[in-house]
Amino acid sequence: MTDRAAALAATLIRNFNEVPLERGVREPHYDARAARLARGTAARKLGATIDILEPGKRGCPYHLHHAQEEMFIVVEGSGTLRVAGEMLPLKAGDVIFIPAGPEYPHQIINTSDAPLKYLSISTMETPEICEYPDSGKYLAEASLDSPARFDVIDRKGPGLDYWEGEP
Repeated sequence: MTDRAAALAATLIRNFNEVPLERGVREPHYDARAARLARGTAARKLGATIDILEPGKRGCPYHLHHAQEEMFIVVEGSGTLRVAGEMLPLKAGDVIFIPAGPEYPHQIINTSDAPLKYLSISTMETPEICEYPDSGKYLAEASLDSPARFDVIDRKGPGLDYWEGEP
């Protein structure tokens, strides 16, 4: 491979079977290994992660996005998609499409006795508001990969007056 070809490969290609995985555990519900794939690539508007959920565990809290769309591709195993108040079975080969908006809060759960491996792909739209219906929280974030990054997690409820703290 030429130097140029090697540079292009490093910028454009990731193999999800070869990336180092980081483990995130928050008992009793969450235990996953994951690696972000798009960081360091030429991607500007796409995010991708390989996720492996342990049996009986969840990937993240039940949530919805106001700006970002997501797609999940089940690579190995089986589980359940909790979406819009329903539980849908998942198996290897399934591709899940989750548009932005309040109609499709979602969560992937490994309801099997073997690891569940899937790709998570998202548009990296900002600013983003993410809501968590089970806990009443929201996340507001902007400028994900810049020094001007902004994010806040809070609960819905009475907020500040518009003029609070202003001269």
